[in-house]
Amino acid sequence: MIAFIVISAVLCAAIVFYGVVVWITERKREVPQDDWMGQAVATKGMRAKDIDAVSKKQTVMKILVQVGLYVFLVFMAIIVLFPFYWMLISSLKSQSEYNASIPTYWPKQFHWENYKYLFVNVAEDGMFIASDFDLKTLFLNTVLVGVVSTLLSLIVTVLAAYAFARLEFKGKNALFAALLATMMLPGELFTITNYVTVSSFGWITDKVGIFTALVVPFLVSVFYIYLLRQNFMQIPNELYLAAKVDGTSDLKYLWKVMIPLSAPTLISITILKMMGAWNSYIWPNLIGGNIFQLVTVGLRSASFQNAAGETLFPIQMAAVVLVTLPLLLVFIFLRKYIMRGVSRSGIKG
Repeated sequence: MIAFIVISAVLCAAIVFYGVVVWITERKREVPQDDWMGQAVATKGMRAKDIDAVSKKQTVMKILVQVGLYVFLVFMAIIVLFPFYWMLISSLKSQSEYNASIPTYWPKQFHWENYKYLFVNVAEDGMFIASDFDLKTLFLNTVLVGVVSTLLSLIVTVLAAYAFARLEFKGKNALFAALLATMMLPGELFTITNYVTVSSFGWITDKVGIFTALVVPFLVSVFYIYLLRQNFMQIPNELYLAAKVDGTSDLKYLWKVMIPLSAPTLISITILKMMGAWNSYIWPNLIGGNIFQLVTVGLRSASFQNAAGETLFPIQMAAVVLVTLPLLLVFIFLRKYIMRGVSRSGIKG
């Protein structure tokens, strides 16, 4: 299988490379249609059939290049999608079929009960399954942390972006530059210091404290502030001046004008923040322990085993499918909002 993938990749790359080289070579020889009669005179009577032959050859090469390009893209798409396909079909296999020496690329029989075992924890034959994996609680904890952290982060981001975009105060540009400089530091660099801080506050001893520690350290995102600030700066300043002449306060102008005009960017920030909360693992695993777990930590630490100690990989794959499904649906149905919000932000300012 690996040899087939490597050979196919090499062939596709060779086709694309050959097509590009030939297309560039022919491009240099191409005669503009508006000027081909003058060129024919200059080259002492180049015949029309020669021009037709060159044109046909160029057309054929363009078609070959397009075919090679699409073959390459399809091949790369298969490489990207194959792990998801394998995860899905593995979740529907029996344990014996999964452990077979010769893998099957389609289940011989669909075992939908693998998903049921994630919620009942006991199989029909009495084997105990995933005693430490409470999927409903993990989903609830993750959604709660994601929603609360997203709402609070949006408030902080909107106020900070508005201050940097519209308000005038000493040191504004220097402070904004300092904030941008922090983006060059990896987030993992602050893990230990954040842990020491929340420990000194006593936030890692109970569920409420752990919930607070999961939300508070990540309320400020310099990237989201920068993204929204660039969007705010694209809104004409004349609107702000007219609102101030009418006696409108800054908060009212922000709520009535700036936020509605920046809705695509705010939607993008909301989606990205929720996805970040759903995928977070290192920090929740460090401070949550067994007291308050998110879905990523619970999935990683769960032992999907029967009474004989055998790991039940199909049921584990079923859990991975359920954890991946929300983010996959978000990306499929809301990707246009993400791209629209990012593209509207621009680089002005």
